[in-house]
Amino acid sequence: MSIKRDIKYTNRDFTSLRNSLIDYTKTYFPNTYTDFTAASPGMMFIEMAAYVGDVLSFYVDNQFQETFIQYSRQTQNLYDLAYMLGYKPKATTSAIADIELYQQLPATISGSVTIPDFSYALQIPSNTPISSIFSGSLAFLITDKTNFAVSSSTDPTEITVYQTAGGLPTYYLIKKIRKAISATVKTRSFSFSSPIPFDSRTITDDKIIGILDITDSTTGDKWYEVDYLAQDSIYETLTNSNPNDPNYLNNPDVSNLLRLKQVQNRFATRFLDKTNLQIQFGSGDPSDTTEQIIPNPDNVGLGLPTNQSKLTTAFAPTNFIFTNTYGIAPSNTTLVVRYIVGGGVSSNVQANALQDLNTNTVTFINSSLANNNLAQQIFGTLLATNPRAASGGSDGDNIEELRQNSLGSFQGQLRNVTFDDYVIRSLSLPAEYGTVAKVYASKPDATSRSISTIDLYVLSYNNTKQLTNASNGLKRNLNTYLSQYKMISDSIGIKDAFIINIGINFEIITTPGSNSDEILLKCILALKNIFDIDKWQINQPILLRDLFITLDAIDGIQTVKEINFVNKTDSTLGYSDYSYDISAATANNVIYPSLNPMIFELKYPDSDIQGKVVPL
Repeated sequence: MSIKRDIKYTNRDFTSLRNSLIDYTKTYFPNTYTDFTAASPGMMFIEMAAYVGDVLSFYVDNQFQETFIQYSRQTQNLYDLAYMLGYKPKATTSAIADIELYQQLPATISGSVTIPDFSYALQIPSNTPISSIFSGSLAFLITDKTNFAVSSSTDPTEITVYQTAGGLPTYYLIKKIRKAISATVKTRSFSFSSPIPFDSRTITDDKIIGILDITDSTTGDKWYEVDYLAQDSIYETLTNSNPNDPNYLNNPDVSNLLRLKQVQNRFATRFLDKTNLQIQFGSGDPSDTTEQIIPNPDNVGLGLPTNQSKLTTAFAPTNFIFTNTYGIAPSNTTLVVRYIVGGGVSSNVQANALQDLNTNTVTFINSSLANNNLAQQIFGTLLATNPRAASGGSDGDNIEELRQNSLGSFQGQLRNVTFDDYVIRSLSLPAEYGTVAKVYASKPDATSRSISTIDLYVLSYNNTKQLTNASNGLKRNLNTYLSQYKMISDSIGIKDAFIINIGINFEIITTPGSNSDEILLKCILALKNIFDIDKWQINQPILLRDLFITLDAIDGIQTVKEINFVNKTDSTLGYSDYSYDISAATANNVIYPSLNPMIFELKYPDSDIQGKVVPL
């Protein structure tokens, strides 16, 4: 007859396990073994069993702890858990600096006007190196291409007279501003023979920032980086310059276009630790065909393994084809990998340190200049510097930063859910695709018969930083950009907000003995500051009480008698064609916007603010 024994499962350390085994022996084998002295053979076996139990308990606890990113301590596990939560750890962080680029241009006569001769303008390709004059080994990269002959609201060119003769300009100074990151380009080549599913290669180096590009040395084909191998489409940048290109849009404020493209040559990267970056390729299935696609109801769901039900399918903007190929694996070729390294705290260089510009790839826009001597002289005028110190460089994620950033990434998931998410993401559109100046998100009006679930009202700037309607190219780029982050059930309609131009007339009473002209100037400057277009958003009301308080606080003003707003409408003078009944929209010292999204703009502050001093 078996005896039911009382076994305790709560003991986990050596002492409690030893005592529990002693009690167990005394309870169930009272006559078999009674010598519990430290030197007895039985105690040796009891203590060995307690030792093994303590070790096993420690490793079970440790392994369980390593499955939670909040408590994990092993670097490899922290990196794995970070990727599981959707966060890509940073081995280093680049410093960022504003680079001012200068070149001189000779003057030329156009009609009767002296202007710069832009045929001598230079162009600097992307990823051009620039180094510190104090430490040549500390290099930066000017990431964007620079064309001194192009000027727009997103890429303004500053022109000043550099030299004159006889009262006329002979040389002009052209200035551009670009961003530069602390990085150096390095190259590695990897050879592949027969295709291996999910083949990988590892780059070992210090301060790896990421992959710049991967090119097939045999065919010249480009390989595209994706967040995960199941992502079958990428967002490609096209230069908006060729009128013969069907994607070309004649919009001066859009230098590049976004296009969604399905790719089979793709790879994903992941940091194994701070010095090892793994590159992983696809499964090797060559049946996937590269084609350009757009997300529409005709191709969403194409290639699903079963067409019985799509209700439980996890659609995403970056993966809606579901071809299950995971990209192809490279075979019988050599891939040339360019990657960038750098950053760190030491890369936060001081102001005016970055002046050694690499000019090996700098060229003239016009390749057939008539005056070679003048061309050489102009080429020698190319200068660069950073007027402010570089900032943002750090030594990558430490253990606690890795934990917190991973948890934050899991919570955010880069998805637009609320209206505020759409506003912030729209304002984050990269400048090369156009600049969105103002955004307002709302539900579609029930009477508008809109097929969208979210209406975005947008405006952009012209080249003098005045509000204007967004061009078709900008709207198209914004729609493509948002498609990466929107919920799959959301449909976005991008519309123009109304611009209401205003003028301000005010009357003040000054204190006796004060300078009226000086006080009027202070009032106008204060109103200019309040109505600076950077401070105004769509559907923002005008609070008259705040204006009275601001003007009353100016020294020399006894009282503000009145502030009146007028609507400016005359397209021949540059104003908006839309009129607005300001008096009807005013209540309780507040000028309210209309039901249709609109924005108040003081278009010409130098002339649209009129003030006068009146007697008491």
